[in-house]
Amino acid sequence: MARALTSKVVTANALLEGDAIWFTQTNEWTRDIAQAELITDEAHGDLRLLEAMADQSVVAGVYLADAKAGPNGPVPVHFRETFRTRGPSNYAHGKQEA
Repeated sequence: MARALTSKVVTANALLEGDAIWFTQTNEWTRDIAQAELITDEAHGDLRLLEAMADQSVVAGVYLADAKAGPNGPVPVHFRETFRTRGPSNYAHGKQEA
């Protein structure tokens, strides 16, 4: 019997800026995880991962990350992903500048 898939989002880093980004249902990248597509089917997750990996001129390090449904969209499950939503941590810029 197949085990249940933990819900996921497709994530990567923006190639030029280095920001964490997430893949949406409309095949676009967003810097807001709440706008990401929440995937609950393993086959669909594999397909979306391949589609996202084809965007090599925009992204680096594409992978599926555990997430769960939140009140406004997907939210991270693990600390690493929560940390990535805050932006690069080497100095105050981007999301951390505000």
